[in-house]
Amino acid sequence: MIEAAIYGYGNIGSGVAEVIEKNQDRIEKAAGQGVHVKYVLDLREFEGDPVQEKLVHDVDVIVNDPEVKIICETMGGNEPAYTFTKKALMAGKSVCTSNKELVANHGAELIKIAEEHRCNYFFEASVGGGIPIIRTLNSALKQENILSISGIVNGTTNYILTKMEKDGAAFDEVLREAQEKGFAERNPEADVEGYDACRKIAILSSLMSGKTVDYKDIYTEGITKLTTTDFLYAEKMEMTVKLLAMSRQTQEGYLTMVTPMLIGPENPLCSVNGVFNAISVKGNMLGDSMYYGRGAGKLPTASAVVADVVEAARFMGTHLPIDWSEEKAVLAKMPLSRRRFFVRLDRNKVPEARAAAEFGNGRVVFLEQCPDEYGYITPVMSEGEFAEKFEKLDGAITRIRMEE
Repeated sequence: MIEAAIYGYGNIGSGVAEVIEKNQDRIEKAAGQGVHVKYVLDLREFEGDPVQEKLVHDVDVIVNDPEVKIICETMGGNEPAYTFTKKALMAGKSVCTSNKELVANHGAELIKIAEEHRCNYFFEASVGGGIPIIRTLNSALKQENILSISGIVNGTTNYILTKMEKDGAAFDEVLREAQEKGFAERNPEADVEGYDACRKIAILSSLMSGKTVDYKDIYTEGITKLTTTDFLYAEKMEMTVKLLAMSRQTQEGYLTMVTPMLIGPENPLCSVNGVFNAISVKGNMLGDSMYYGRGAGKLPTASAVVADVVEAARFMGTHLPIDWSEEKAVLAKMPLSRRRFFVRLDRNKVPEARAAAEFGNGRVVFLEQCPDEYGYITPVMSEGEFAEKFEKLDGAITRIRMEE
């Protein structure tokens, strides 16, 4: 029997305890021995909950116990999770985490510490919830040169965009509904502004490149400016709008961004709705593959943490290498990237002829519901060139990037 501990008994931490208890037979069969939760670290008390018997408030009780071999870190945030994780790894205890913020900030460093102390730092649950994308990149696709990764990696924003599209509801209305149903936090900024997706694509890009992609260097745009009118235009064009996290190799470096994107039905991500996530990976030999599932939630995320626990138990005393160094990856400059743009223009201030003169020959899209405006699809142009033209144009309402 392997002794384990859980840092943080919140939504995910309690889910980890539940998965270990209910699936003990499966875990023992997969790991070669059972896993028992000896301690749970939390500042709170849980009177009436059986976990109270295992509860400790001092991390050193866990770190200094030689029987504990695996830690499940489900605290979230950078501190004290970072300090507690370092202590565990330096004591030779493997750490399995769902903490995307910590992984994005210190992933390479913590992997290195784990290697030095012959243990493991696993983070399957940090991206995509129950979707096994991390293990896929580290194992099943290890032989591939990954050319691009593109995905819907935030269930909250995907739920909101799906409701806006299907029900014609406004952003604020759907956000309130998502909060009432528990799909969005009381403070939804990290989700709706794209910060959560940014950290996740930083992690995936780091695994893709083998070097560190700093999330602070990634262009990030959320969904708060999208309106029901945008979806009416999308429907007219037989497209939809998704918040995509993307990273691809270019000659100038890795082009990485998070942004709302107009995509068509030929893209399999177009049909990913509600709280579901999907991640598309392109390898130089394999070509395209896609991974789909629940990207968040107590039990799907907890299941991913426990999958890492099984892996850590199977390879106790052995470090499994992960190709992610502390050297910073070279990122391509955003203004040089090229694509089409969809622009909404005030018909009275910007006649169609002027739009063509400003942006080049493109396609005009009209909506009966909006007689005073129209949509314009530009030809392919650089981000820098488009931004310069768009900012100077009196009568420009909004713009959305289009799939390349």
